[in-house]
Amino acid sequence: MIRLLRAAFAAAILLATPAFAHNGVVHLGPINISKPFTRATLPNAPVGGGFFTIENTGTEADRLVSATSTIAKDTQIHEMALQGDVMKMRKLPDGLEIPAGETVALAPGGFHLMFMGINQPLVEGETVSITLTFEKAGTVELELPVLGSAADGAEAVEHVH
Repeated sequence: MIRLLRAAFAAAILLATPAFAHNGVVHLGPINISKPFTRATLPNAPVGGGFFTIENTGTEADRLVSATSTIAKDTQIHEMALQGDVMKMRKLPDGLEIPAGETVALAPGGFHLMFMGINQPLVEGETVSITLTFEKAGTVELELPVLGSAADGAEAVEHVH
């Protein structure tokens, strides 16, 4: 009877926790999310950015359709792209496609999350909680370490367990 209860408890935990982190990578079905970070902001800055890498190990494309965070009034999926000689940023209203078998980086100067109307400065050494929703894989919570204001990547925090 005890063995049956332990097995039921273990199954319940697995069902209630579809995403898990291993070696700094958050897994959500065929979606793997790694190298998360955000940058510290100056006091009274109205916006911030969120960055990470999404790998789709599945056989079908998926799409990051939304992101939310309690640190901002609105969290949007953005793209920066060169149009002529001008770098422009735009919201991706349909989200960001993650092709099957491919990896998409959300990084400074390219795809990224935009925290609009942040309610407090992002302070180096703290973390920011976000919730990502994928069209097929579902929803996952992710912690973004706040790095220095000029950080280009999360390589320095990959050792975090």
